[in-house]
Amino acid sequence: MQRLNVIGTGRVGQTLARLWQERGLCQVQDLLARSEGSAAKAQAFIGGGRVATGLDDLREAELWMLSVPDTQVADVAARLAESLRARGLTRPALAFHCSGFLPAAAMAPLQALGWPAASVHPVLNFASPEAGVARFAGTPCGLEGDASAKDALRPLFEAIGGECFEVQGEHKPLYHGAAVFASNFLIVLQAIGREAWQAAGVPADMVPRVNEALVRATLENTLALGPAGAIVGPAARGDTAVVQMQGDRVAQWHPEAGRIYREMSVLARRLATTGSTLPATDGTPPTPSA
Repeated sequence: MQRLNVIGTGRVGQTLARLWQERGLCQVQDLLARSEGSAAKAQAFIGGGRVATGLDDLREAELWMLSVPDTQVADVAARLAESLRARGLTRPALAFHCSGFLPAAAMAPLQALGWPAASVHPVLNFASPEAGVARFAGTPCGLEGDASAKDALRPLFEAIGGECFEVQGEHKPLYHGAAVFASNFLIVLQAIGREAWQAAGVPADMVPRVNEALVRATLENTLALGPAGAIVGPAARGDTAVVQMQGDRVAQWHPEAGRIYREMSVLARRLATTGSTLPATDGTPPTPSA
């Protein structure tokens, strides 16, 4: 059984390590976090592993997961490679990170040791490790990196319910940007909507109920019909007078939200009329702005 070392015991790292440990796919060996306390909590959740005190305390393993923030991947990979060389632990292994933004090449110092490397991005909102474990089955997982690393990781992710697909390294920033629009910004828009209802005098106990009714219907329609088939509202209808007056009122209340409203209205109209938010590139006149 492969030994797994985990550097960074956040929600993603804990989720994957526990699923693999429970199903006997990996032996979770060493856990390294910002603090030993965090690593100990992860150890209890995962049900295995040893709390490591630093990079120099990590033992050899066949599989290494760098589940750290994007801005730390390259630095951790460089310091890990330096530590391994200094201790003479250069036996080939496989490394991967879980960033949707960075390519596997962010771990170039480990690749220089002869290690195949990959990035695997589970497309799931990891609100907590518990939620991640409960919801992981059926999660799309974007694979990118060295062919041998992808070949080795694909069955591990598929064994816990992941649905793997290929992503090109040069397109990772745009790929992850799409996830931000579809998930993170969706939440921001719900916050703006709730705050606007409150400012408009909707009773506080009704705001979540109104929000839920719209979100549920919108989500169901979008999944069933696609964005172009589901888009509705004054901008989609071409009701420019309403869009203008409503945008002005939103801007009076919340200037930044007002700018978002106007820009989104342009895209909503374009989506309704052309089936895409992208500007025309074939000589077609641009969609009139709201």
